[in-house]
Amino acid sequence: MRFATLFVALLLAPGAHGAPPEEPPAAAEGASLYQQNCAQCHGPDRLGAMGPALLPENLVRLPRKRAAGVIREGRPATQMPAFGDRLSATEIDALVQYIYRFTPLHRLPPWGMREIDASQTVPHPYGSLPDRPVFDADPWNLFVVVELGDHHATILDGDRLEPIFRFKTRFALHGGPKYSADGRYVFFASRDGWISKFDLWNLRVTAEIRAGINTRNIAVSPDGRYVMVANYLPHTLVILDGRNLDPIKVIPVEGGDGTTSRVSAVYSAPPRASFIAALKDLPEVWEISWENPPPAGFGQWIHDYRADSGDLGETAPFPVRRFRAEGFLDDFFFDPDYWHLIGTSRDGLGQVLDLDSGRVVATLDLGGMPHLGSGITWRVGDRLVLATPHLKEGKVSIIDMESWKPIKEITTLGPGFFMRSHEKSPYAWVDVFFGPDRDAMHVIDKQKLEIVETLRPAPGKTSAHVEFDRYGRYALVSIWDMDGAVVVYDARTLKEIKRIPMKKPSGKYNVWNKTHLSTGTSH
Repeated sequence: MRFATLFVALLLAPGAHGAPPEEPPAAAEGASLYQQNCAQCHGPDRLGAMGPALLPENLVRLPRKRAAGVIREGRPATQMPAFGDRLSATEIDALVQYIYRFTPLHRLPPWGMREIDASQTVPHPYGSLPDRPVFDADPWNLFVVVELGDHHATILDGDRLEPIFRFKTRFALHGGPKYSADGRYVFFASRDGWISKFDLWNLRVTAEIRAGINTRNIAVSPDGRYVMVANYLPHTLVILDGRNLDPIKVIPVEGGDGTTSRVSAVYSAPPRASFIAALKDLPEVWEISWENPPPAGFGQWIHDYRADSGDLGETAPFPVRRFRAEGFLDDFFFDPDYWHLIGTSRDGLGQVLDLDSGRVVATLDLGGMPHLGSGITWRVGDRLVLATPHLKEGKVSIIDMESWKPIKEITTLGPGFFMRSHEKSPYAWVDVFFGPDRDAMHVIDKQKLEIVETLRPAPGKTSAHVEFDRYGRYALVSIWDMDGAVVVYDARTLKEIKRIPMKKPSGKYNVWNKTHLSTGTSH
């Protein structure tokens, strides 16, 4: 690949950025502890891998005292384990001092348009492969199953419930794959910034590019023309042409005072023809239009926003619109019409933002760190409700989406991460991802708003991430274990049908449900 020698040289060549400063002897213990306990997930150079980059620039909102608590106790909603049983208080303090005081490089390598473009490979250019599937399964009822255990993905036939194809992915995929509206292409993002495009009909990777050093997730316009990448490092949003992943534009993410920000996540808002970004270090929400000119009536768009751009011509200016939020918002949910954005922060602050006016129209007192990114909607009688699990408390909140008031809290056996349903199912499923009952899966009656069944697909092993097939006939549950499986249930009777062995399957993503914006799954 064109990228390989370039990035290694940027990281390792001592003359590339001047001689690095010498670390005092006190750094040695912290550095050694880091390599022993942290490097596997956060990278030996601290630039991020499965876990985020651990650099002072990326930790501005995490005080050192809280960082010590995270190392000691772990962190909800992540794969960060607790080290309090294996590291002493003195060792944890040494780790914190190392992470906050010393950087692995004298200067971080740049990762702008030139570096992104140099990393691109296109083994099968857009339009070069046949326009028909090479298998006889329904292409709309496929699942892409991400297997984190050995960094593979399996294409699963949703009718026969049999694997069609399995292939190696980039290391540590993150943020969930995204589909083009025709269901043919699926896009992946890895923690270390690689974006891959896979042709589901021909079962081949068609293009790859590295859009960042540490990446959170991607969003794709419905026609598959544009891909937006949310980066933790550098602090940028990157726009790619979805056909061959050609880089179009790099947008530095910074506030009016020059403060830069990591991007927590980016979402596609199809009715608005825009992407919407959650910012980690700025009390703002950004909307970026993919239309030219952008939609009228949505407020002021900033056309001359400073950016490292390619040859855009007049086809894709991607203007930015900024909303002021009341605090930092890390997690988003949208109503079905994309008129409102519901956002929360890790301290439980919830607010409803009217996307047309740009104003906060309601606040939500939910507590327990609701995981809105896994929220779903359904109707209870004639009332549209939002249901969300919580990452710190054992409960599911049910919220009236007209009054924005909680109408019920359903007590669960512990904090949950994923919640799913289907339009044709009377049930919503929620896991108990954290705590001693992590092997439990609750089934909730959507009209009675109560738990009617608690399943334990694999006692002692984590059960998570339910996804339904296209027709709502089957509910598929992941067993998060190296010796794991996808467990298939009859969605009506709740009886197990079969098990498909897999290596720590994390998420399963049905083509039809995702492309048709099913109210039972996250978008």
